[in-house]
Amino acid sequence: MTDTSEAPTSETRSNQTHATHAWGLLPTEPVGSMPRTLRLQQAVLQTEAWLLGADELAAEQEAAVRDTLDRLAETGSPIVSDGEQRRSSFATYPLGRGDAESGPVFAVFADGHHRVLPRLVRAPFRFQRWAADDVLAARRLTGLPLKQAVISPSMLSLMLPDEGIGEYTRDELLEDVVAGCAEDIARCFSAGAARVSIDFTEGRLALRRDLRAPWAGPAALRGFIELVNRVLDRVDPGLRDRIGVHTCPGNDRDSAHSDDVDYAALIPELLQIEAGYFLVQAASERDPLRVARLIGDELASRGSAGRLPRILIGVTDPRSPKLETAEEVRDGLLAAARFIPAERLGSTDDCGFSPYLVDEKPRHGSPDFARDVAFAKVAARVRGTALAAEALGAGS
Repeated sequence: MTDTSEAPTSETRSNQTHATHAWGLLPTEPVGSMPRTLRLQQAVLQTEAWLLGADELAAEQEAAVRDTLDRLAETGSPIVSDGEQRRSSFATYPLGRGDAESGPVFAVFADGHHRVLPRLVRAPFRFQRWAADDVLAARRLTGLPLKQAVISPSMLSLMLPDEGIGEYTRDELLEDVVAGCAEDIARCFSAGAARVSIDFTEGRLALRRDLRAPWAGPAALRGFIELVNRVLDRVDPGLRDRIGVHTCPGNDRDSAHSDDVDYAALIPELLQIEAGYFLVQAASERDPLRVARLIGDELASRGSAGRLPRILIGVTDPRSPKLETAEEVRDGLLAAARFIPAERLGSTDDCGFSPYLVDEKPRHGSPDFARDVAFAKVAARVRGTALAAEALGAGS
């Protein structure tokens, strides 16, 4: 179990953070969210119905974060996260009450359910809550390096009215979104995060032809990438290698929203983002090795021109209760290393295990069982990555 008796000093925190800068061979890290227990999900709903007090909910969230950090440490994970146990969703944490109303459909999932984004109704746009708040709270509970996921400016752009709000134009809204997202990242690092990744699930979804998502299309993807790069341009260049971008076809109620979209259309565009690394879903693809081949071809096309990003390939499928073995993870990474240079390769999970707080996990049977499965999958990822690193190191 993680020792939480004393918060790390600033010197210790600096040493811990520095230790993650030298990536080494085949680094591994989580995407972000872990399943919330049924008890925590019910506590949130009871608080919204005024059946539970805010202090009682905060105690439940604190216990969930502590348990998440401890169980991730037990897997041997070299970097941990709070599992987003305090968030209602990856997409809405910056918004305050009264800032937005129910907005458009964001995504229709393969099982038929959909998610709706809020629509901003009050200007100017300002972050009401920062991802760094979660980093600070988790920092008190663990001495291990922390990873934090943050919202993308492209996701926030979908919540902005096309016509602006009063005299506050859409361009002015976007400028405030970009500034807020850049500050969100900077605050995370200042709070002690070792790495920060930008959730970019809307990237693949933008290429889906779906009349229920009229915002989507190739032009939307190009605009999304421009927004993310505008944010990265405002972040300290010395932090760039520690900033990742995560892409996947979604994960909610054990269902995806865009796994019918061909990666061949996304990857060349995705790698135009000037991030230090990418976390790319692959394990749940029909042909996981094709993902590595597409990425390898794109990296090779760049030759020696410019800095090549690191690619963390998804080796576990959060939508499935079937456990991957460490040996399967090892073999998948060794196969991927045929196309992606080993010094540019690493591993992750395909997606966050529960990007939305209320998640019934129907294929698993219950959120509590899904939580146990998730930690077992992380343990297999960590062990399998170590086995692959040993094999690649021995062959070098």
